[in-house]
Amino acid sequence: MRGIQLTGYKNLEFVETDMPIPGEGEVLIKMSRASICGSDLRTYDRVHGEEMYPFGLGAPCHECLGEVVESYSESLSPGDKVIVLPRKTGGLMEYVAESSSRCIKLPGDGDLSVWMMAQPVGTVMYALQRVGSVLGKRVAVLSQGPIGLAFTQLLVAAGAAQVIVTDILDYRLEAAKKLGATHCINPEQDDVVKTIEEITKGQMVDIAIEACGRPETCNQVFGAIRLQGTAVLFGMTHDEDIFPFDYNAMYLKIPTILVTNSARADANIQAISECVELMEQGRLDLSHLVTHRLPIEQVQDAYDIYSEKRDYSLKTVMEF
Repeated sequence: MRGIQLTGYKNLEFVETDMPIPGEGEVLIKMSRASICGSDLRTYDRVHGEEMYPFGLGAPCHECLGEVVESYSESLSPGDKVIVLPRKTGGLMEYVAESSSRCIKLPGDGDLSVWMMAQPVGTVMYALQRVGSVLGKRVAVLSQGPIGLAFTQLLVAAGAAQVIVTDILDYRLEAAKKLGATHCINPEQDDVVKTIEEITKGQMVDIAIEACGRPETCNQVFGAIRLQGTAVLFGMTHDEDIFPFDYNAMYLKIPTILVTNSARADANIQAISECVELMEQGRLDLSHLVTHRLPIEQVQDAYDIYSEKRDYSLKTVMEF
């Protein structure tokens, strides 16, 4: 069968590999869809030492969906469509064998590329569950990539009084506005902290969410919150893991700092399942996130479009 490997800097190649054999409690899944996460770019966009290449089979990719073709588990049957969180390989594989406990069963119909969005948005739902009620509160979301847009959509639905968003790309700010963001700031045109101060009449926000892992936004989050406000750190660092941090700006706000990572907390299966349930009920529409659909044969183009934010891209989905 075919798999895909990152064999060099921004270079993905197809390779032939053995068909996985599922064991007791596992299922064999024929992949149907895979999408790219911002965290995948931590691997794809960085220049690694030659000894690091090639990376493991199917990596970097963990957002994937497929159909069960063999089952050795009572919870899933052949023909079931599932979101799968693979551990043995990455998701860029023709087939994967995985424990049924790592699978989230999907309804039998609908657009599979849109169902795929439950994986990233479920992680955002987990973060907001940790935050608690936002009803009537002022919230800033720093960055409006797919994750930031998911925060915006859910915050609006949850009754936040103000949802102030930032991004350097105007098309993403327009997407946020359509989802109900009350104020949009482009940091290349306006000072984020000063503008939030003006919008809130000096009160600042109750909650600021860092949604992209960039040094500037990680520092802005503490300038944006009120005294004893809440700083939510969701984004994963991209180009660099260590960077200058304004400790004094943080310290003077006496903040509650909440770092969320559903995978590390072993809560991602539950969170994604809850997102699927809301989508099935018709209460959560994520179709706007899917902007690009490419066949898996164009995997290189898919990653480059996502990495370079070309053609007004949000989520890029590859179809097997």
